[in-house]
Amino acid sequence: MTSIKYLYCALALLGFLMILLASGSVIAAVLLNKSLQEPMYIFVCVLCANGIYGSVGFFPSLFVNLIGETQTITYIGCLIQMFCIHTYTAAEMSILALMAFDRYLCICNPLRYNGIMTLAVAYKLIVAAWLFVLIPFTIHFILTILLPLCGSSIVKIYCDNYSLVKLSCVDTTVNNIYGLFLTVAMVVMVPAFIVASYIQILRVCARSSMDFRKKSLQTCTPHLISLTNYVADILFEVLLHRFTLKNLPYELRIIMSVQAFVVPPLLNPVIYGLKMREIKLRIAHMFHINKIRVQEE
Repeated sequence: MTSIKYLYCALALLGFLMILLASGSVIAAVLLNKSLQEPMYIFVCVLCANGIYGSVGFFPSLFVNLIGETQTITYIGCLIQMFCIHTYTAAEMSILALMAFDRYLCICNPLRYNGIMTLAVAYKLIVAAWLFVLIPFTIHFILTILLPLCGSSIVKIYCDNYSLVKLSCVDTTVNNIYGLFLTVAMVVMVPAFIVASYIQILRVCARSSMDFRKKSLQTCTPHLISLTNYVADILFEVLLHRFTLKNLPYELRIIMSVQAFVVPPLLNPVIYGLKMREIKLRIAHMFHINKIRVQEE
């Protein structure tokens, strides 16, 4: 049993290091090369940075629980992890929305794109996206802190808001209503905006030449992969909280619960690093890889 525990710990450590290496490589490639400091690449950089942020909030307590004899966390530590995890998940969706909007402008309004989506505008949009996440979730965080707790056991391998609210011994109607509002905003409204953007993109592609259509779809494919994977993970978490999924094996529930903190941070730098020729070339140059096959976009 001890050997299996250390195996899990080694796998978790490997995953964490791979996330840091892959995301860090993309971030370094963008920040160290002025030619890549364009809105599209800046958004990719922010997405990878958010993946690191979410991993730092998730993995340390996982390591401690895997190595330790008992799976415990302090109340303060639980609150910090809860805040990090929720802001990470919401920021991921917001950044994907910015990337969808950027692609919409580039493909549907190519002549006006450079005039509208300047670096200054991109930075303002990034700040706005984070404020859109931080302000409502800070309120959510404060509402949870004010609750007196009557229990201390969470049936999860990480702390989240809903698990803490269930431990309260007072009425939590306000918390539940506000939590439902945030869920609808992040899981319904933001994805709806992203889908609407891609519908417009597909309409333009349908009326364009084959070459333009191919280049546009190559640019949008990584975004769609990230969105599909992430929305599936978040929807599972929502269903797991709102409904009792006792028919699902416990191991499957655990895997699906942690997937949002492992797969997207690993997947995003890989698909963007491989799909975007400029980033791939810069990363290869950083690691002194002289021979690399790069398919022309």
